[in-house]
Amino acid sequence: MRFACGAVLLLLPFALGACGQSSEDKAQTAVCDARADIGKQVDELKGLTASTVTADAVQQNLSAIRSDLKEITNAQSDLSDDRRSEAEAANKAFSSSVRGIVAELGTSLSASDAKAGLVTALQQLATSYQQTFASLDCG
Repeated sequence: MRFACGAVLLLLPFALGACGQSSEDKAQTAVCDARADIGKQVDELKGLTASTVTADAVQQNLSAIRSDLKEITNAQSDLSDDRRSEAEAANKAFSSSVRGIVAELGTSLSASDAKAGLVTALQQLATSYQQTFASLDCG
């Protein structure tokens, strides 16, 4: 009998751990993971200069960012009201900045003026990230 009680007590943490995360915890993790990847992509874009920027490089990073924004949108419904409001506002504001960059890509990147303009737009995207997603609490 003593052995059975000891075994139950020993296995109790594993049984409780098997319950898993709540849908809100999973959504929070998804939002924070996407936020972190957006930061990584923005840092890569911010590092481009007029001499290193190419349409392909920018499009790869923007594609990853769009995927992350979609992930955040998909997770929002499972967040608490306050967290959902924060995530929605950040997503909306940052998505607008991304659309501006995509519009900038419509110009020719072969001209140095267009490249310099795109680099400036990428710097603005980094500022937009700091003003929107950087404030989301993921700590």
